[in-house]
Formats: sequence, structure tokens, C-alpha cells
Amino acid sequence: MPLMPRRALLASTLATTTALATTILAPAFAPAFAPGVARAQTQPWPNRPITLVVPNPPGGGSDFAARLYQDALTRLLGVQVVVDNKPGANGNIAIQSVVRAAPDGYTLLMQYSGYHAGNPAMMKTLSWDPNRDLVAIGMADVAPHGIFVAPGLPVTTLAEFIAYARARPGQLNYSSSGNGSIQHIAGVLFSQAIGTPMVHVPYRGAAPALQDVAGDRVEMLITTPSSAIGLAQAGKVRALAIASAARIGALPEVPTTAEAGLPGFTVDAWFGIFAPAGIPAAIVERLNRAMQEAAATPEVRRRAEEGGVLLRPMSAAEMDAVARREVEVLGRTIREAGITLE
Repeated sequence: MPLMPRRALLASTLATTTALATTILAPAFAPAFAPGVARAQTQPWPNRPITLVVPNPPGGGSDFAARLYQDALTRLLGVQVVVDNKPGANGNIAIQSVVRAAPDGYTLLMQYSGYHAGNPAMMKTLSWDPNRDLVAIGMADVAPHGIFVAPGLPVTTLAEFIAYARARPGQLNYSSSGNGSIQHIAGVLFSQAIGTPMVHVPYRGAAPALQDVAGDRVEMLITTPSSAIGLAQAGKVRALAIASAARIGALPEVPTTAEAGLPGFTVDAWFGIFAPAGIPAAIVERLNRAMQEAAATPEVRRRAEEGGVLLRPMSAAEMDAVARREVEVLGRTIREAGITLE
């Protein structure tokens, strides 16, 4: 249960039933004998730094999404937005820290669809529920995934890699940012699609998973382009296909999976900002408006294109609908594939 903020504790004997939205957003009176409390309660939100918690280490898709918005949100909200990377436990360390935080708009989560919808399907003893404990603020970006392979492999196309894997059943490895991540699920589905087994090697984030592909220690990683574009452009990993309906501007020469001979194999992930349940609706609206304004700025649009992600601004209600649908659809995919973490 979240701890009661100190200002609320000090004022509890004066206004125990006052709504958080009133004390934070709307001008409110306070008794003359408690001027310090009155000033604290009538300051408009936000009036101190906002922490945006990321469930992965620097270098992955969640971190990219957070830093994509960080500067613009800082400017638009008028307070510093601080990115706090908290990797571990398949995202649960970060997610639990946000779920347990005060719902005052000062602690937010850059949520990853793989954790949001995947963890509840794979972990029976999960301590948080995506629909009950988190409130959608808005969509940060959607990331089509790419199929990246080690530079030392004797393949240059997806068709050649599939033939290479089929000739070596169970001998090739694919990495991921952790058990149950979209990369893990994508690897399982890819293995099923090409009809040959591959070995899953989980890591604590996309960055170390990608580094071992670049070092020829793992053969393949299916991941968001934002984390791999630099290595692909430098020739340190080989991009074979984009698992989406269209090519991406950051890697225009890389074909889609359909163009490369594997139609029907698509992998997308989304990254969205969420808050602890109980956050006032007025703060949700203010944050969503700031996100949409940020997404419209030339700098954010440029960085998104360079990172190979798509900006799809939407209302908080629309983001909530997307998240709930993901819980249902991805959860069903995971259960059908038999992927568990316990």
C-alpha cells in the first residue's frame, strides 16, 4: 500500500476527505492557522521533478522511448522529467515500484507491451494487475521489430538464414531482453514459422542481447530497430528484414518479412506512459496533452524516424483500449505457445 505523502499526513486532521485532484490542481483554501499546509496544497501540479521509470537498462526500446520524450515533456510541463532505469525481474521491479508509488503524477512508468500483457499471462503469482493497478496516460511510440543476425554468419538474406537454420536444427541461438519479452515470443514464433527449433538465450535488456549478436556469440535477435540501427549501419550486425507491413525510413534498404519470403510474420511492440491507479483525471489529461504536443515537435519526430519507431499519438482512453486489447491478444498467444516463467 503506498505511503501517505507527508503533506497529506499533516493536513489529515483538517481535510481527510479532500480529493487529491483538488489539493494538487485546483486553488483551495486552508485554515488560517496552517499557512504552510495551505501553500503546499494550493501549488499547481507539477511543482517538482517527475520521475519516469524505465523497466530496462539504457540502450533498449523502453529507454529510447523515455528519452525520446524526456526533453520535450520537461519543457512543456515546466519541471524536470528524470529517467530512472530499474531493470530486473522481467520488468517487475520497475512496474511494482510505480504501482506502489503515490498516485500524484510525480512517478510514471514507460511501459513495454511485452511486460504489460506478457507478464500476467506467464506469471501466476504476479503481484500487480495491468488493468487494475495502472492507468494509461498515452502512447509513446510503436516499434516494428527487425530480424538482426550475427555478422559472421554466411548469410545476407532472410531466405539464406532460414535455410541455414533448417540445416542446423537446435544448433542456432536467439537472444532476447528476458524471458517472456516480445523478443522471446518473436523468437518462438519465428522458430515455429520456419519449422525448426532454435535455442533461447535471455539477457537483462536488449542492449546486452544485441552486443552478443554483434560479437558472434548469438546468431539472431528480433528487436526494435532503435536499439540496433547504429550497429546495423556500422556493419556490426546484419539486418535481414523488418517484421512489419512497411519498410522503415531508418533502414530503407531492408525488406519487410513479406518481401523477404516470410509473409504473415509481423512483430510490433508499443511503449506507453502509465501511472499508478488513483491518479486524478485532471493530471492524466494534462500529461496526455503534453505527450501529444511533444509528439508533434520537429525534434521528437526527427528522432523517432531516425530510431525506426512510429509516433501514434492518442488520447488516454484510446491508449487504455490498446493496452487492454494487448493483454487479451498477446496473453492468448503466449498461452497457446506454452511460454511460462514459473
